[in-house]
Amino acid sequence: MTTASMESVSEKCVQIEVSVAPLICGLPDDIALLCLARVPRRYHHVLRCVSKRWRDLLCSEEWLSCRRKNNLEETWIYVVARDKSNGNCCFVLDLDPARRCWKILQVIRSPCLAKHGFCVEALGKKLYVLGGCTWQIDAMDEVHCYDASKNKWEIAASMPTARCYFVSASLNNKLYVTSGHGSNSDSPNSWNIYDSSSSCWSSLKNPMLTPDIVKFIALDGKLYTIHRTWNGLLFAGVYDPSCSRWQGMKNEIALCSCGPTVVVDGTLYMLDETKGTKLMMWQKESEDWVALGRLSHELTRPPCKLLGIGRSICVIGQGLSTVVIDVDKAAKVGGMLVCSSFVPNFDCANHSVISCKTITI
Repeated sequence: MTTASMESVSEKCVQIEVSVAPLICGLPDDIALLCLARVPRRYHHVLRCVSKRWRDLLCSEEWLSCRRKNNLEETWIYVVARDKSNGNCCFVLDLDPARRCWKILQVIRSPCLAKHGFCVEALGKKLYVLGGCTWQIDAMDEVHCYDASKNKWEIAASMPTARCYFVSASLNNKLYVTSGHGSNSDSPNSWNIYDSSSSCWSSLKNPMLTPDIVKFIALDGKLYTIHRTWNGLLFAGVYDPSCSRWQGMKNEIALCSCGPTVVVDGTLYMLDETKGTKLMMWQKESEDWVALGRLSHELTRPPCKLLGIGRSICVIGQGLSTVVIDVDKAAKVGGMLVCSSFVPNFDCANHSVISCKTITI
């Protein structure tokens, strides 16, 4: 055997040893996985630096499944905000109940610093920034994707239609976008659907008689569509993706255009900001809105966004000032709502909230 062939065999042996090297020396891989899964999420960036195998593990479904199965998941909040002087940025936050403040975990430099009119949606462990425009560029079709398990921005498949100032929703591992301003007069009236399993977009002919959609709400496996006509009249419909069928419904749900909405455990809530600040709950049986209570003007700094965490609703306003409402307590107590207020432990007084989403790992 020649020296060259011996070296080749030696290299192959090393590659085999590396490929079968245990996650942690002296432990079976299943036990090692349980040990690693117990490491708090704030240290996952350190784990990714240990080896390629650990890095691949933290990006795998096996890792997510293990943490989910053993109740080790942690939810972080991703707030996309705009500062008039510095543009858009993305804060990764965690609520600190003991100190009654936001705890900043990370600041992600957004690839969309100068954009306006874009939408933000979350699917699984990924955050998607869709479309938008700038002062120099009209409606865009580009999609940026932030993978929380990799802590990395990537370019995703572009939308079939360039859009800005449009509406979007996530439902059953798919993204739905429609309306807004497009590159031509007909394009915004179509629907674009992104399937995360195939990483591909498809287009759907508008199933409604009118294209004037101002809001999507994902609820009970369906998309509720809120429409506003040219003369300001509101009406509603519901779209069933399983059969690609849209039908009209009672228009009372369309009142949710008065403020931000959030779904908590299958129940729709709205923050009505028309006359003061009221938290409203949608009653499916009677198809009507019920007022749960009012919030103090001194606590909320509109315009606000809503975020659901467990059985609580976070009302996040200007400067990331936050009110946390326990929906179970709110349903029992009328009048002024009992809530907790949180403030950031960092300087963001001039930031206005564009979007807030959660990613659980």
